[in-house]
Amino acid sequence: MVKAIWNGKVLAESDKTIIVEGNHYFPPEAIKQEYFRESNFHTVCSWKGLASYYHVEVDGQVNRNAAWHYPDIKPAAKQIEGYIAFWHGVEVVEDQT
Repeated sequence: MVKAIWNGKVLAESDKTIIVEGNHYFPPEAIKQEYFRESNFHTVCSWKGLASYYHVEVDGQVNRNAAWHYPDIKPAAKQIEGYIAFWHGVEVVEDQT
């Protein structure tokens, strides 16, 4: 089981993550929606497409643009369409228990 943790809370957990470029991408059903708010921030990846971001909010603290996904992904990366990845201090760990 892989978990994404920030500020002491599990944001996502799944045994079906997909690793791309060293990042675990979590399936949409693994995300705990109460911690996510849409962001207006976007980046572009040449082979995945336009990334959209979420702010993560836990106990009143906000981690801006800490999660991203590709809502309209290019064909080369279709396997992670709708999946969410993390950065900005979100710890992604494999739980061995």
